[in-house]
Amino acid sequence: MSGIAATLQHSREKDQGIGTNSQAVKLLNQDYAALRQRCLQSGQLFQDDTFPALPSSLGFNELGPASSKVRGVSWKRPTELTSEPEFIVAGATRTDICQGALGDCWLLAAIASLTLNEEVLARIVPHGQSFKRGQYAGIFHFQFWQFGEWVDVVVDDREFWSALLEKAYAKLNGCYEALSGGMTTEGFEDFTGGIAEVHELRRPSPHLFHIIQKALDRGSLMGCSIDITSSSESEAITFQKLVKGHAYSVTGAAEVEYRGRKEKLIRIRNPWGQVEWTGAWSDESMQWRYVSDDIKEHLSHRSEDGEFWMSFSDFLRHYSRLEICNLTPDALSDNSISKWALSKFEGTWRRGSTAGGCKNYPDTFWTNPQFVIKLEEQDDNPDDGQAGCTFVAGLIQKNRRRMRKMGQDMHTIGFAIYEVRRKGFRGQRNVHLNKNFFLRHASAARSETFINLREVCNRFCLPPGEYLIIPSTFEPHKDGDFCVRVFAEKPADFQEMDDPIECRVKKVDITESDVDDRFRSLFGQLAGSDSEICDFELQKILNKVVAKRSDVRTGGFSITTCRSMVNMLDKDGSGKLGLLEFKVLWTKIENYLAIYQQKDVDNSGTMSSTEMRTAVEEAGFSLNGPLHQILVARYSDPDLTINFDNFVGCLVRLETMFSESPQS
Repeated sequence: MSGIAATLQHSREKDQGIGTNSQAVKLLNQDYAALRQRCLQSGQLFQDDTFPALPSSLGFNELGPASSKVRGVSWKRPTELTSEPEFIVAGATRTDICQGALGDCWLLAAIASLTLNEEVLARIVPHGQSFKRGQYAGIFHFQFWQFGEWVDVVVDDREFWSALLEKAYAKLNGCYEALSGGMTTEGFEDFTGGIAEVHELRRPSPHLFHIIQKALDRGSLMGCSIDITSSSESEAITFQKLVKGHAYSVTGAAEVEYRGRKEKLIRIRNPWGQVEWTGAWSDESMQWRYVSDDIKEHLSHRSEDGEFWMSFSDFLRHYSRLEICNLTPDALSDNSISKWALSKFEGTWRRGSTAGGCKNYPDTFWTNPQFVIKLEEQDDNPDDGQAGCTFVAGLIQKNRRRMRKMGQDMHTIGFAIYEVRRKGFRGQRNVHLNKNFFLRHASAARSETFINLREVCNRFCLPPGEYLIIPSTFEPHKDGDFCVRVFAEKPADFQEMDDPIECRVKKVDITESDVDDRFRSLFGQLAGSDSEICDFELQKILNKVVAKRSDVRTGGFSITTCRSMVNMLDKDGSGKLGLLEFKVLWTKIENYLAIYQQKDVDNSGTMSSTEMRTAVEEAGFSLNGPLHQILVARYSDPDLTINFDNFVGCLVRLETMFSESPQS
């Protein structure tokens, strides 16, 4: 299925509810219910050939088939490890998770936080799965949010619940090694569909402890970590048993009476298990002697499970970063909880057409996809009395982990926000703002940084108005797919801006009186005895003419382009051009040449793909982003230049397309 056809099909499926948590997309078209039933009927345990128990599922480099690290790895079903396996015993808890050698502590920290919210956990781990006789078929399934839609992932067992969840996530991303390295926010979002914020603890908000308490009350997922200054510090353990470069879960916050004053405490979980903080408020610390037994019992402060309490001041001193995942409205069934208003769009960056890079590249920046958000209602309870409209904007680049096997990794991404004030633009949706707008206007806000992470996300508070969000890679001409989301405190109108598809080409009317004697004589020489010019004759004429010009580069007009020109103007069906038809074509070509020379600003004899975009508009065509992508793919050379014959061929194809359209 072609790109446009696949996009239309995807749009229709979304309209039917496909991609919601209740109707998740089936990864690789594997239907859990049908596969399970087939296995129960045949008496055969499910074996997943799409993610086999082979080294290829483990990785591609350090865990690749030739690596010594994968030697001796065996895959066993739980029934081979114990006579009476159980999927989850006494409910899923954060102590079920313990990290192995794979560097995916970020994922395991997110899984540990997931167990604190049964409602969210049930969205990831569907009910009704077990090892019970009559139900067990060696097959399990899990659901993950992926860039705007939920995906159902089937796996064979060979593990218990938390390791099976990790396995399904590895399958979703191509292999286990693709999970090495990341931020807890990524796992948070894929388990909830929410949007994650990062708080740098070197510069904490004065309200951060309250923010944490509110987030816990709302079922938000949270993680924290300690930065490293060199690779040698990775997983290094401090003298107070904190692990650097390691992802922890934040699982609780409380204020207790301690020696006549209030002490803020925070509870943290290490997915490794036993390695715990040994400082103040750790399990064996003296601070607990001054706290009542009721409080100690309520806080459950003694356990060798990797979970521990520490003072909030120590937390700020020792940890570098806190990550909070705000949940989507559909993930929260409690109507008493304040919920975000969510908007999202998917888009693409394509080399030469819609991948314009950041605003450091003004010649191409404007070609990026553009989205407008209309903020009208101000916040009810603004922080510190600051009036405005609060929203969280997030830009995700899609499927980059899966592409690690192909030697690709994350792009460096970010976004800029511009206020739209001009009357001619406000309220407009069928317009893609051009280079001049961005040269004359400074951004009102922007992502804190451009960074090579899966997502860039920031919180903003702006006055009511209309704002343009421009997502981009840092450098231009980087292919990629993305999803942009806005979580607003109040409902906000959020739409993509793009030019309409229109043809405004003026009709060229030529009469006998418009043809001078010189042109008539020239035509007679070119046309020969039949007084008409066929496609082969046209090819010879055009190539002879352009060969003499030093101001345009050409690879020579193809017979296909020449045939298209003849067909566009052949009114009598002869397959040839008469005098007046040839005069119309010649007038068009002269117009094409004038536009070509005007847009070739560096006088190179060719046009860049960006110059081609403005030239097509100058020629009378309004096209949207997807159509510009098609033109670049079909008519540009590998270096994204367009020579004159390809430019002419493009315009002829466009004019023919519009003339054949029933709307024309």
